[in-house]
Amino acid sequence: MKKTSLWLTLPLFLAVTAACTNTNTTDTSHDSAMHADSMAMDTAGSMTGMADKAHADIASTKTDTAGSGRAEFTKRDDGTIELSLNVDFPKMANKSVAVHLHEHGDCGDAGKGAHGHWNPTNEAHGKWGSAAYHSGDIGNVQLDSEGKGTVTVSSNRWTIGGDEKTNVLGRAVIVHSGVDDYKTQPTGDAGSRIGCGVISGN
Repeated sequence: MKKTSLWLTLPLFLAVTAACTNTNTTDTSHDSAMHADSMAMDTAGSMTGMADKAHADIASTKTDTAGSGRAEFTKRDDGTIELSLNVDFPKMANKSVAVHLHEHGDCGDAGKGAHGHWNPTNEAHGKWGSAAYHSGDIGNVQLDSEGKGTVTVSSNRWTIGGDEKTNVLGRAVIVHSGVDDYKTQPTGDAGSRIGCGVISGN
């Protein structure tokens, strides 16, 4: 009787053991999948996340028009983005220079790598705040007797990170040699590019 009982019990023991082993394997795979999903979500979040500050260090693109500048973008409490721009181009003293945000963060080929004005809304070029204007149409900056000038602009068209249509990161700040007439399409007839800086996160 004892031998018969043992032979009847052994298959049951093996079945239970196999079931436990399969359960553990399934749980491990499930945990791994959840971990992978979590990592993917974290990565996506960091790519599309919003920031509070960004900047561009502007350098001259022409050897005969030395200059520099800095553009600082800051998220304000009301959600708009404020641009504080300082430029210093001594040879342009007592003149006005046009400043725009351009499509690409590429200052190569004397700033031509930045391509045209940043215009995600496909509007006509115009004066900032008018009926129609590019999201990159900053406008003219008056320089003093030393060639220094500042301007501050705020906009709800901009974000630091986020949607491609509003994200200023990866754009270029271009300083032109002439003034923007706010009429000529699509450039404002603002002259050559004497300064360029790529907007990046702080």
